[in-house]
Amino acid sequence: MRSGLRVLSIAAGAMLAMAFAGHTAFADDGEEVDWEKRPYIVRDGKVDYGTYNGFRRYHSACHVCHGPDGLGSSYAPALRDSLKTMSYSEFLDVVVNGRQVVNTAQDSVMPAFAESADVMEYIDHIYAYLKARADGVIGRNRPPRIPADEDPVFKEWKASR
Repeated sequence: MRSGLRVLSIAAGAMLAMAFAGHTAFADDGEEVDWEKRPYIVRDGKVDYGTYNGFRRYHSACHVCHGPDGLGSSYAPALRDSLKTMSYSEFLDVVVNGRQVVNTAQDSVMPAFAESADVMEYIDHIYAYLKARADGVIGRNRPPRIPADEDPVFKEWKASR
């Protein structure tokens, strides 16, 4: 049964990736931007709800291995650097399926998170946070939030509930 759940989770993750592929967002100036390239909003050093929540979720599930603020550790890469070149689809594939690298230089294993609701439900938020870190638009530590009444991401999230 467990493998059946894993296949279902992987399929759900793939559907999520397809839903966000090519998704359009709008910058503060009204300019149309590709969500995958800029999945965050930063205004006056404050971030949108999704990016803020991504910080929280990252530090709940990912920082133990990948270090605080995506800076890496002695056994897991700095995701702040990885997201400079990794696409959302590649990111999603690694998180859903895990990854194992075994060679003469290293032996590392990233576990699969396909069955972790705390990760998969918020994978786009985690990606937004790490992408903002990779792009250098937010620094270390907990980012301040855009007020809810001015945050289009929060408004969209609240309307969906």
